[in-house]
Amino acid sequence: MPLGGGNKCGRCSKTVYFAEEVLCDGQSFHKSCFLCMVCRKGLDSTIVAAHMDEVYCKACYGKKYGPKGYGYGQGAGVLSMDKGEALGIAHKTPGPHQPTTNTNPSKMAQKFGASDKCPRCGKAVYAAEKVIGAGNSWHKVGCFTCATCGKSLESTTLADKDGEIYCKACYGKNFGPKGFGYGLGAGALAHTQ
Repeated sequence: MPLGGGNKCGRCSKTVYFAEEVLCDGQSFHKSCFLCMVCRKGLDSTIVAAHMDEVYCKACYGKKYGPKGYGYGQGAGVLSMDKGEALGIAHKTPGPHQPTTNTNPSKMAQKFGASDKCPRCGKAVYAAEKVIGAGNSWHKVGCFTCATCGKSLESTTLADKDGEIYCKACYGKNFGPKGFGYGLGAGALAHTQ
């Protein structure tokens, strides 16, 4: 603690004295400065989420840094078209799909000391950026995406066919069963006699 007072506030940079101090993620705040960076809602230990040197309520943190896309709504039947532009999130459009070409099998690469090659971009995949899916090593950012829609994948959302990776939704559309009775959702099968 500096001489002549307390620590500096993480929001206003003024001295925080003990009676008005709130600690979060190693930083001191005035009680009146402990607000969400986006919506300015007062925070407490049950709803605070810290990112770098910024504090957010859990709702704003989820909108800014949480998963995006279909299925991440706030409740039953919710599909938000909000992409977070108001929060300063810039979206880049995915480039054209590059087919998978893997000529560097993992065991050979490990035997001779080289790194694995990403089947999507063909560049070396190092341990810090490596994700394994469909028997290959991929770059977690940019390459470990659905071959059809470009959505980022995780081990729980991955489906593969012929060495290519897809999200479960695109896999179902492209390779799932087709025909009468394979509709999507309640009420898709309407057979009356």
